[in-house]
Amino acid sequence: MCPDQHLSSTHIVVVDDDMDIRDLIRACIELEGYRVSEAANGTELREILRRETVDLVTLDLKLNNEDGLALAREVQGQYGVPIIMITGKGEPIDRIVGLELGADDYISKPFHVREVLARIRSVLRRHAASMRTDEDRGRRYIFDGWQFDCQRRELTSPAGEKASLTVSESALLEVFLANANRVLTRDEIIELTKGASWFGNDRLVDNQVNRLKRKMARLHAAEGLIQSVRSAGYVFTATVNK
Repeated sequence: MCPDQHLSSTHIVVVDDDMDIRDLIRACIELEGYRVSEAANGTELREILRRETVDLVTLDLKLNNEDGLALAREVQGQYGVPIIMITGKGEPIDRIVGLELGADDYISKPFHVREVLARIRSVLRRHAASMRTDEDRGRRYIFDGWQFDCQRRELTSPAGEKASLTVSESALLEVFLANANRVLTRDEIIELTKGASWFGNDRLVDNQVNRLKRKMARLHAAEGLIQSVRSAGYVFTATVNK
């Protein structure tokens, strides 16, 4: 079967210091028609990102002599590329830290290659949805002097400072904006963000909310915009216009 033309234009970089694992993941996703590059370390990944357009990165956090979490933070900060973290670390705190640093999904080793493929498809769909220009979705929100461009996932403070949001941050902010001044339970937040795996439980919802609040606070004073409601959930208190 010939690869789908759209898939063949989708460029995925597999980052792992184990060549066998890179080959395994590459073989699986190339069969689906994606274009794949490999990187054994952060230096090789940075070179690929500098010279080519990349649509998604799978990143092993346990690279030799490198901090995978720091690399993920760098990639998100400079390029805004969706990241699926793959690691042998199994403690819940690693998952939470990884997602806080901007990962869009997280898979622990050992894994099945079909699971990796399913996660790749899911993240790419979410990313595409966050970039679509459907008028029903609303391309731009204005709230209390802030602006949020949904298509570009770009947040602008009242002072004009800008920041790019990750796919998960963007999804969360859109849920708050679409439901301003309404208390949302954590279950509702999970449901309204399509039940995405990065919002899979209450603790991860809380961490994602706190991460969004910190990013907004770094741009401009945002105290009180997102408020915790005891025993209920969260409320976004701004006056919102589209």
